[in-house]
Amino acid sequence: MYPLTFDIDYPGKGRNRLSTFIRPILVVLTLPIASVLSVMAPMISLPVLLMLLFRGKYPRWWFDFNVEYLRFASRVQAYALLLRDEYPSTDEEQAVHLNVEYPEDLNRFLPLIKWLLAVPHYLVLVVLVAYALVLTVLAWLLIIVTGSYPAGLFNFVVGVMRWGLRVEAYMLMLAMDEYPPFGLS
Repeated sequence: MYPLTFDIDYPGKGRNRLSTFIRPILVVLTLPIASVLSVMAPMISLPVLLMLLFRGKYPRWWFDFNVEYLRFASRVQAYALLLRDEYPSTDEEQAVHLNVEYPEDLNRFLPLIKWLLAVPHYLVLVVLVAYALVLTVLAWLLIIVTGSYPAGLFNFVVGVMRWGLRVEAYMLMLAMDEYPPFGLS
């Protein structure tokens, strides 16, 4: 098992069509908070990098903060991508499940090259994210018409999110030394 697990409960049929229809407007309300946090993420990585280099330890409180940031960002992203109808909570798990194991022993010098090792992932993820966004527009139309998000589309978008989160936890959060797998599962 990879040290980061991520899943979103499939909502099934009976989605809120009105909420889905106006979702682009509703997402705008959460974007300022998520944007500030996403800008902070690289700045948070530098002190962790320095702590790992010089002390060889990832402070638990810093790790917990980073995990909570990833959880909140995942809820916002799930809401924006129409995967859930609940407005993203700042502290409750809701139906978006993200767990990251605390790293007891990390390589001191690997963080210096993790950004380079993650390049192949980012090249693939650019294509997958673009495809997932196109599928989200299609899902938006399907939810408005049928009231449900097709399970195949849902699983693909969740898989792209999972892959992206694993790469982010590896490269930016520096929470693991295990190279992220190439795959959606």
